[in-house]
Amino acid sequence: MAPVTSTSSTSTPQATEVLRRVFGYDSFREGQQEIIEHVVAGGDALVLMPTGGGKSLCYQIPALVRPGTGVVVSPLIALMQDQVDALRALGVRAGFLNSTQEFGDREVTEAEYLAGELDLLYLAPERLRSEQTLQFLSRGKIALFAIDEAHCVSQWGHDFRPDYLRLSALHERWPDVPRIALTATATPATHAEIAQRLGLEQARHLVAGFDRPNIRYHIEPKQEPKRQLLRLLRTEHDGDAGIVYCLSRSSVEKIALFLQENGIPALPYHAGLDAATRAAHQSRFLREDGLVMVATIAFGMGIDKPDVRFVAHLDLPKSVEGYYQETGRAGRDGLPATAWMAYGLQDVVQLRKLSTEGDETHRRRQLDQLDAMLALCETVDCRRVRLLAYFGQDGSPCGNCDTCLTPPATWDATVPAQKLLSTVLRLQRERNQRFGAGHLIDILLGKKTEKVLQFDHASLTVFGVGTELSEAEWRAVVRQLLALGLLTVEGEYGTLSLTPESAPVLRGERPLSLRRDPTPRKPDRSAKPGGSSAKPAADLAPEAASLFDRLRAWRAATAKEQGVPAYVVFHDATLREIASTHPTTLGELSGISGVGENKLTKYGEAILTVLEDHP
Repeated sequence: MAPVTSTSSTSTPQATEVLRRVFGYDSFREGQQEIIEHVVAGGDALVLMPTGGGKSLCYQIPALVRPGTGVVVSPLIALMQDQVDALRALGVRAGFLNSTQEFGDREVTEAEYLAGELDLLYLAPERLRSEQTLQFLSRGKIALFAIDEAHCVSQWGHDFRPDYLRLSALHERWPDVPRIALTATATPATHAEIAQRLGLEQARHLVAGFDRPNIRYHIEPKQEPKRQLLRLLRTEHDGDAGIVYCLSRSSVEKIALFLQENGIPALPYHAGLDAATRAAHQSRFLREDGLVMVATIAFGMGIDKPDVRFVAHLDLPKSVEGYYQETGRAGRDGLPATAWMAYGLQDVVQLRKLSTEGDETHRRRQLDQLDAMLALCETVDCRRVRLLAYFGQDGSPCGNCDTCLTPPATWDATVPAQKLLSTVLRLQRERNQRFGAGHLIDILLGKKTEKVLQFDHASLTVFGVGTELSEAEWRAVVRQLLALGLLTVEGEYGTLSLTPESAPVLRGERPLSLRRDPTPRKPDRSAKPGGSSAKPAADLAPEAASLFDRLRAWRAATAKEQGVPAYVVFHDATLREIASTHPTTLGELSGISGVGENKLTKYGEAILTVLEDHP
């Protein structure tokens, strides 16, 4: 990307003062100040920063410092109300225009914009297709354009939205208004495409570290996925808010019901539910503590709930970008969180099959994305290092993922691989037949099933030669051979075939070492619910933990009374600091991170009362 000369730093004191007075923070995070100064001075910017890294401040503060209204382009219509509520709680004059509003509410917001009474105005990208909207914006003073979720412009990314392609026209119409595009997810290829499509090649580019050190990554073989998930929730995240992702709508419904039947408050969310139900479930998830949302990937973008303590995947995501975006919704408050996934052979077969659809370019892209995802799942090295490498960044072993905490064993699988590949080869050459994994394993185990007898496969020389491995172990071998590209999936029924890479293994020219799947953990009946280090109060002293719980109860009651999510009042991290330091005056309370001027005025006395009443 072309370098951009430095801008004046005359805005620094003003921006810093806004950071402290409005948002309650004493200092900027890495990279924020540089971008904020640049945009305040009228420059364009492209910001790649992980979820929870403070992207929003990069446009919110310039919008408050520059004259006029910051126009924020966001695809998240269902969340605009919550975003605006959170800003208004800070004393920021914010509004939105979208299709969910009543006519009267829309008129009020439009009048506020035209009168210069809004600091930030949120719009969906499709609204900017309308000449009427563009003419309306021209009648007011625009401080900046912020293009949120900018990866939506990229056809290489995981959430392409055609409406984003039109956003380059903003600069043509308002050449003197600075633009800032922001995303949490972009490989170098996606980054380059965002810059090209939005005309931001000459903008200031900030690529912050993609590492989320507070998230523990854990991927395990899928055996009894519902029970594996239940064990995770009961032993590590009892009472925590979290998201469970499933690939299909039917799976979402079944898993939500399963969790409910086992005493865990859970709600389903998918595109097959009517809009009112989806909105109600999303609202409950944002406003209540300890709810689990079971969802397809239709849910999650822009969810600003900071205390999501886990994100679980019961099916293999289609890409590392999608996986990173989804797991990034955990632990936005910086406290410990878990990204857990169970995946198995059927996931690989299904996604390999889907990757054969579409034109050649599309198929190649899908296969590349799937290969990267499988490499992350099957690695014996640090998962975080592998994840960061995908986004073009270096890392060192983290000590906070499953492969670091319990290094996986490997084994010499050359002979078993040859047996499996020989079975596929003999069926193709001798019988002109192709079958799926289950039938191939039955042949290797010497099982005289109805299908084996029907096709006379007991007469094959490979029949029964694989009894040294169990069925589960053979499924792991098939899964890893697919991941390594030594087998491929073909046709509607997901049959397996050899690839050019199979030959060296069959000829004994390529030794093969595979990851040994761990023995399934049995539920720890002695584990106390909520005993995980990921619990927000786990590392507080007993008295502070008790006070933290009282503060959370006060926050819940206050949020319910005001009809806003609890985090709009205060984040857990702020309540933890209050519980630990026990301020006794408004002056001391104002020094707590996250307590800005407006919140101090609004909630200060109530918090001091909670502290005084605590025994």
